[in-house]
Amino acid sequence: MRSLLKKLVVGTLLAMTAASAPVLAADVWLMDGVEPRPEGNATVEAGKFKKDGPWVIAMSHFGVNANTWTVQTAHEAQGIADGDDRIGKFIMLDANFDQAKQVADIEDLLAQNPDALIVMPVTSTSADAGIQKAIDAGIPVVVHTGRVENQNFTVDIQGGAENFGKVMGDFLVEQLDGEGKIWVLRGLPSHPEDINRYNGLMQALEGTSIEITQEDHGSWVYDLGKKLCETFYLNDPNVDGIWSSGADMTRACVDVLKQFGADIPPITGEGNNGFFGQWIKEGYPSIVAEYSPSQAAAGVRAAVALLEGKELHKHYIYEPAGWNIEKAKKYYRDDLTANVWWPTELPEDKLQELYGKK
Repeated sequence: MRSLLKKLVVGTLLAMTAASAPVLAADVWLMDGVEPRPEGNATVEAGKFKKDGPWVIAMSHFGVNANTWTVQTAHEAQGIADGDDRIGKFIMLDANFDQAKQVADIEDLLAQNPDALIVMPVTSTSADAGIQKAIDAGIPVVVHTGRVENQNFTVDIQGGAENFGKVMGDFLVEQLDGEGKIWVLRGLPSHPEDINRYNGLMQALEGTSIEITQEDHGSWVYDLGKKLCETFYLNDPNVDGIWSSGADMTRACVDVLKQFGADIPPITGEGNNGFFGQWIKEGYPSIVAEYSPSQAAAGVRAAVALLEGKELHKHYIYEPAGWNIEKAKKYYRDDLTANVWWPTELPEDKLQELYGKK
């Protein structure tokens, strides 16, 4: 009996110790594929921002309605917030890709005394003053989907960027054997993600004989991408490969080439359901650089982890390998519209509600 009682007491003490022990940064999961930056990475000490709920979490989104991907990021973030009873209020403001509006949005959000602030920056400097003001007020700041010059944030999660552009660039270098002419369809001018993806392409092309013959910004949307590719083709139809920084622009460019009866050269893509359907049907050479809209969900999780008092790393990276067509086939959904992006954390009922074909 004494032996049994001793075991029960020891077990209870161990459980209490485990429950009270701080959660180490290595034990915090934010999203599949998101990992701590391997070098030069500080940690946010456990308990620094711990608060009892209900919490107010504020988010400055760089542009919800810019394209179908940004729309989904808003749904992914809202989904995590809606599923956590400790979040009493989740406030998201849309900067509409306007630097001045993002400055004003963050001022408005801070005026509501949030417990944590999440920022998706319009440019590398548009959120700097707001980030500093939040930090000075003791409010933790999570930055994701775009780098900022102000490094005083609490945590950042950076996906895509150079890795995204290089995955695509390396694919073209391999397909073209290091020589030939390519078109380049970039994203939104001045956006940090566009700049960093392009830098990744430059890294891939270094030392090759590949020449960029035509280049412009299509802002990651179908209509602008289509206009660019029409212009490129009419200017000079001779192209050996196409580096497209977004799947909607890829779909548009393929449609243009088909319209002119031209062969489709190796062209880069992204995890969009519409692109997957087109790729699978047409079978042209391509690769997918993964850039999940669930990064917005990871941003909310990071804010929650800070308010829970968990230890986090300051810097997280999201640099997955490229996808081939076989992986695309596993994700493609014919029952959903072209507007859903993979991988996603949205549950099936929400996917059907938002993207189900009527």
